[in-house]
Amino acid sequence: MGTIMKQKFRVALAGNPNCGKTTIFNYLTGAHQHVGNYSGVTVERKSGVCHIGSIEVEVIDLPGIYSLSSSSPEEKVAFNELLTQEIDLILNIIDAGNPQRNLYLTTQLAELGVPMLLVFNMADDAHRRGLKFNIPILERYFGAPIVRTVGARGRGIEHMKSQMAKLLLAEQPQYPARLRYGESLDNMIAEVEGMISKLDLSSLAGVPVRYFAIKLLEGDAYLCSLPVFAPVADEIAGLRTKLAVRFGVDCETILPDARYGMISGACREAIRITNERRQQLSDNIDRVMTNRYLGLPIFLLIMFAIFALTFLCAEPFVGLLENFFDWLADTITKLWPEGRLEFIRALIADGIIGGVGGVLGFLPNILFLFLGIAFLEGTGYMARAAYVMDGFMHIFGLHGKSFIPMLLGFGCTVPAVLATRSIESEKDRLTTIMVLPLMSCSARLPIYSLLIPAFFPQKFQALTMWIIYVLGIVLALIGARVMKSTLFKGSDEVYLMELPPYRMPTFKSLLIHMWERSLCYLRKAGTLILLASILLFVINTLPEKTHFSRNYAQEITALEESGTVPEAERKEKIMHLEGQRKMESLEYSVAGRIGRTLEVVMKPIGFDWRICSALIGAFAAKELFVSQLGILFSMTEVEEATPLQTVLKANYTPLQAFCMMVFCLVSMPCVGTVAVVRRETNSWKLTLLQLFGLTLSAYLLCLVIYQLGSLLRIGTSLL
Repeated sequence: MGTIMKQKFRVALAGNPNCGKTTIFNYLTGAHQHVGNYSGVTVERKSGVCHIGSIEVEVIDLPGIYSLSSSSPEEKVAFNELLTQEIDLILNIIDAGNPQRNLYLTTQLAELGVPMLLVFNMADDAHRRGLKFNIPILERYFGAPIVRTVGARGRGIEHMKSQMAKLLLAEQPQYPARLRYGESLDNMIAEVEGMISKLDLSSLAGVPVRYFAIKLLEGDAYLCSLPVFAPVADEIAGLRTKLAVRFGVDCETILPDARYGMISGACREAIRITNERRQQLSDNIDRVMTNRYLGLPIFLLIMFAIFALTFLCAEPFVGLLENFFDWLADTITKLWPEGRLEFIRALIADGIIGGVGGVLGFLPNILFLFLGIAFLEGTGYMARAAYVMDGFMHIFGLHGKSFIPMLLGFGCTVPAVLATRSIESEKDRLTTIMVLPLMSCSARLPIYSLLIPAFFPQKFQALTMWIIYVLGIVLALIGARVMKSTLFKGSDEVYLMELPPYRMPTFKSLLIHMWERSLCYLRKAGTLILLASILLFVINTLPEKTHFSRNYAQEITALEESGTVPEAERKEKIMHLEGQRKMESLEYSVAGRIGRTLEVVMKPIGFDWRICSALIGAFAAKELFVSQLGILFSMTEVEEATPLQTVLKANYTPLQAFCMMVFCLVSMPCVGTVAVVRRETNSWKLTLLQLFGLTLSAYLLCLVIYQLGSLLRIGTSLL
C-alpha cells in the first residue's frame, strides 16, 4: 500500500496596505503580527507555516504595496521576493470595498505567470457600501479563482484554504489570463519580447519574458539597470521614445493608463451598486477628525482620554499587585530562619521581589494603555492622526511617514527605529531615528505610574501624564527642526497616505495586540530586569560596612533595656537608629559611592545620591529606575510593608518627581536602542551624538525646571 508523501509549497501574500493581508496571514499561520491601519508596519519579510491537510505551506507576508515596482523600500522587498523566490501561488488580498484601486496591483501580479488566488477581503464593508460582484465574470477576466472573506472575523478562511489546496495540487497549473493592452501596445511588447528572448536570462529563470518586456517598456529603473538587459537598452529606449510620440505622454504613464482602463472596463461589467452611493460615513467623520483647525486638538484630547482611562482602570489592579509583592517579601522575611543565609534572604526579598515586583506592579498600566492604542489603530484613527500631523510636522522638516515610527515608539523604541526603513528619504530617516528616543516608550510608563499617583492629586494625574507625553513629542519636533537645519539639510518630501474607512475592531484583535506588546514587557521583566535587579542588589550591598559613625547596636540595646523611656517613644527611636545604620551601609556600597559622586553634578536639578544611583540602571532598561528605587528603599526602610510610593512621598517633593520624569524621558536611551541606532545609522558618530546630546538636553531642561520651580516655590513642599 502506497504512502502519501507530505508536500511542501511556497505561497506569497500580496496586497495594498490596509487590505487585511496581515490579519489573514495570522489566521493561516497563527503567528500573530501587529495589525494596524497604516502603512509601514510590515517592512521586512515575514513568513510562517500553514498546514492544509497533508500539505505544508510556507506563507510569506509581503509588505503592503500599491504596485509591483521598485520605487519604495516596501516595493523593493516584494519585487525581489516574487522575482527571486520560487513561488507556487500568489494570494492577492483585495479590499473588496475599493476594488478598482486594489486591482491595479492584480494586473501586475498576473503578468508574473504564477497561479493566483484573488481574495476579496472585507466583504462586509463592500456589502455595506452597496457593492455587488459578478464573480464568474471577474474570474474569467483575470483567469484566477476568487474567494470572499471577512478576515477580521475569520469568515471564509476555510473556503480560502480549500481553494489554495486545490490550486497547489492541480495537475495542470492554472495561470492568470494574458492581459491585453490594445493593439499598438501589444505589438510593441511583442517586439521587446523578441529582443530580450535572445538574451541569457538564466539568472531570472521562472519569470515570463513578457513580464520583463512590459517592465522595460515601462522604464522600470531597477530592471533597466540590470547588466543582462544592457545589449538591448538603446533599442528599447528608442521604442519608448516612439511610443511617447505616438501617445503624447511618456511610457511611465501609458502602461498604467492602459491598466486602469482594463480595470475600469472589468468593474463596469462585473460590479453593480445596489443602492444610491451617498457620502460615506468615513468621509463625514473625516470632515471633523481631519479638519485643518480641529484635527490636532482632537488628537490631543483623544490621547488625554486614553491616559485618563489608563489611570482610572489600572489603579485598582496596581494596588492589588503592589500589596501582593509587599506581602510576599514580608512573608519570606518572617518565615526565613533567623541568622541563616541573611544575604540570600535579602537578595530574594529586597533585590528580586523589590526590583522585579516593582516593575511588574505596573503591568496593568501597560495593558490598558496598549488596549487604548490598539483600539485607535484598529478603528483607523491612527492613520488620521498621521495625516493630521503631516502638515504640522512639515514645519519641523518632517512628514506624516515619520509620525508612524513615532507612534510605534510609544510601545518600544527598538522596533520604531526599524520601522524608519519605510522612509524613502535618507535624511528624513536619520532625522527621525535621532529623535525617536523622545517618545515615551512602555519602559518609561512604570516610572510615570510610580511617581504621578504618589505626588499629584488624582484630578491632575491624567493631565500630568499627558504633559509628559506631549513634551516628548514637542521636543522631538524641535530636535528634528534643528537637525534638518544643520546636519540633514534638504527639501521636504511629499507623503501620500491612505486613509482606510473607519472600522470597529474585533475584541480578539484588540486583546492580541495588547497582549503581544505586554508580553515583550513581561519577557523583559523575567530576563534583563531580573538579572539587572540581582546585580543592582549586589552593588547596593557590597562592600559590607563594618565601622559606623556611631555604635548603633549599643544604642539600640540600651533603648531596648531602658525602663524609663515610654514604649512608643522607644520604638520610634529604635526605628530611627536602624534606618540611619542602613543608610550608612548603603552609602558605603558601590552604588552609594557612585551616587554620591554624581550627586555633586545632579544636585542643581534636585537629585540626591539615591536618584543618581537609580539612573545608572536606567541605561540598561528604563524600568530599572523603578527597580533600583524599590531596592534602595526596601533596604533602608525598617517598616518592610511600607509602599514605595509612600516612602518616596516622604523623601521628595512634587517638583523633584516631575524632574525625575522629565530626565528619564529626555536622557540617554536604553542600551538596546543604542545598539539598534548604531546598526541602522552605521555611524558611531551619530549614535554617540544622540546618547550625549539627549543626556545634556535632559540636564539643561531639568535645571531650568527645578531652579525656576524653586524660585517660584511651585511643588517644593513635602506631601
